[in-house]
Amino acid sequence: MRCAVLGDPIAHSLSPVLHRAGYEALGLDWTYDAVRVGLGELAAQLRPEAGWRGLSLTMPLKREAMGLADEVTERARLVGAANTLVLGDGRISADNTDLPGAVAAVRERYDGPVRAGTVLGGGATAASTGLALCELGAGTVTVLARSPERAQETLDAIGRHPTAPEVRVGSLDDVPTGDVLVSTIPAGAQTPELVGRAAGIPVLFEVLYDPWPTPLAASAGSRPLVGGLDLLVHQAAVQFELFTGRPAPLDAMRAAGERELAQRSSA
Repeated sequence: MRCAVLGDPIAHSLSPVLHRAGYEALGLDWTYDAVRVGLGELAAQLRPEAGWRGLSLTMPLKREAMGLADEVTERARLVGAANTLVLGDGRISADNTDLPGAVAAVRERYDGPVRAGTVLGGGATAASTGLALCELGAGTVTVLARSPERAQETLDAIGRHPTAPEVRVGSLDDVPTGDVLVSTIPAGAQTPELVGRAAGIPVLFEVLYDPWPTPLAASAGSRPLVGGLDLLVHQAAVQFELFTGRPAPLDAMRAAGERELAQRSSA
């Protein structure tokens, strides 16, 4: 069976390492590659003769993929973006595993209350992690973006959560509030001033795994820190189960990711 991660850029992706480790642990003769695909090329990859079983999607494909699917799961519809396509019987199903992956990643590191939270960034990952905060109990979610006027899709997505959260928007110059701070912005945008404003947030969730640690992650100290590898492993585990129908070997997948990142950092 053939699976892959699609996106542009894509060479940095850890997904092949995680999924291949899962296949090896379960003795599955499956393949998983990284394929560089731009926005205009996505539809061509979904032809039946391409032979795909499952596809992981990175930016900038997550929102476009919704319109190419025959079926869209409720959580993908909620986020307004799909990071997963399951292909079979001539049909394409779009799903979003970032949402349950983010919930699982936080709960693995922190079991306390989440009454409110702040998300840095306004893209598709900000939408899924903002919704994850709602799943964890947040009644208020604040989105701080470099361009607040361009974050409307993300604000709308978080506002669609069944708990009807209060959704606020501001700029990266504002002070984060709440129990959890999620960063979906590049490491280069994490200025010393921004890091300082985040000092009072009890839990940090950094969605990046490379470079590591980011300035925000390095500032965690004794606070619970949810890392990008945590998110990637948990969302990949959900994808693995959707693609194969088998429980994901989470420990094997995580260990493979840790080894790969250690090799990259020493190179």
